[in-house]
Amino acid sequence: MGRAVLIRAAAAAAIVASVFLTQSPSRETGPAVPAAAPVPMTAAAAPVERAAAMVSSMTTQEQAASVVMGHIASSDTAALAGYMAQDGGLGGFILMGANVPETEDALRSVTAALIGDGGIPPLIAIDQEGGPVSRLNWDGFAAAPTLKGAPPADTAAAFTGRAALVARGGANVNFGVVADTTADRSSFIFGRSLGADPATAAERVAAAVTAEEPVVASTLKHFPGHGAAPGDSHELIPSTPITLEQWRAADAVPFVAGIDAGASLLMFGHLAYTAVDPAPASLSARWHEIARDDLGFDGVTVTDDLGMLQSTGIAAYADPVANAVAALSAGNDLVLTIAHSTPATASQIVAGITAAVEAGTLPAERLQEAAERVLTLRLELAAAGAVWAPCGECEPAS
Repeated sequence: MGRAVLIRAAAAAAIVASVFLTQSPSRETGPAVPAAAPVPMTAAAAPVERAAAMVSSMTTQEQAASVVMGHIASSDTAALAGYMAQDGGLGGFILMGANVPETEDALRSVTAALIGDGGIPPLIAIDQEGGPVSRLNWDGFAAAPTLKGAPPADTAAAFTGRAALVARGGANVNFGVVADTTADRSSFIFGRSLGADPATAAERVAAAVTAEEPVVASTLKHFPGHGAAPGDSHELIPSTPITLEQWRAADAVPFVAGIDAGASLLMFGHLAYTAVDPAPASLSARWHEIARDDLGFDGVTVTDDLGMLQSTGIAAYADPVANAVAALSAGNDLVLTIAHSTPATASQIVAGITAAVEAGTLPAERLQEAAERVLTLRLELAAAGAVWAPCGECEPAS
């Protein structure tokens, strides 16, 4: 059992008692509270062993589909259900603005369609940072612009509430904890960062992860950090010449704090630390080695949107299938596709991954390892998940 699921299981009773939040969203829906406690697993190794057995019985195509997190811009439940079922079942889906209806009840219909009937629920993710990046318009909890100047306890309270809203809508992964740190107000990441310096950012990152993990899988982004690499990775590959030692002393600190707090996922950014590796971290085996061996991260590694690489206009990144195969080869467990994605893109990526394994350009063991990590997390979430519902009679605790 990984550190993240241990946190979920150990904190279940405390969350049931303490999720009566210290602040409420600005809308009338009120904060979410669990109707039932998560069910702890009885055998520590059960999810890992079960995932390994299941993956070993999959075809290469099914393994490939299980490591793709796709997206289509629709809230049509039939279309979403069909999309998720392709190629034996995609491993995940990211909810963007076009997927999120105006009400929470309608969102639950969307996520129910993505989950389908029976089986192990896929990873359903959402970028719910709050503030500048928010998909749920009923999230009125404090976000980075406020939290970076407030005590870490305020971050914990806000992300407890935010995780509850995410779970209540039917998602089980929040791409919501920004571990990048910068004091540069002109940076696009400044308003999303939880701290202007590594030490204060680390305190709030740890608080956010600790608050989220008992409820949903928490994600740190954008490793190894936008702060030292100026520029917006939605448009280019930000780069920096700083050394690995300089990174360890500064930008690494919030990521270390979040990993130690038990974050389930680590999102790799399209950032080039050229003294470490000229390739973007999302395509860098060296940066994956650092995350695993130096920082001790043992959860799921996920790319930032691979469509962002295409948006740079760099010819080497023009092929979404080649980008996905390169990302898996580098060490990512889950490949994410949003920008430039069509309803056919995920299936094309699955076919490309399958072909790469069959040709020997992507080791079969690497795909199997990735599929096992993703499926282990899905099993952990299914075992530790609570049933969430609104509580109209509850009052926030002081």
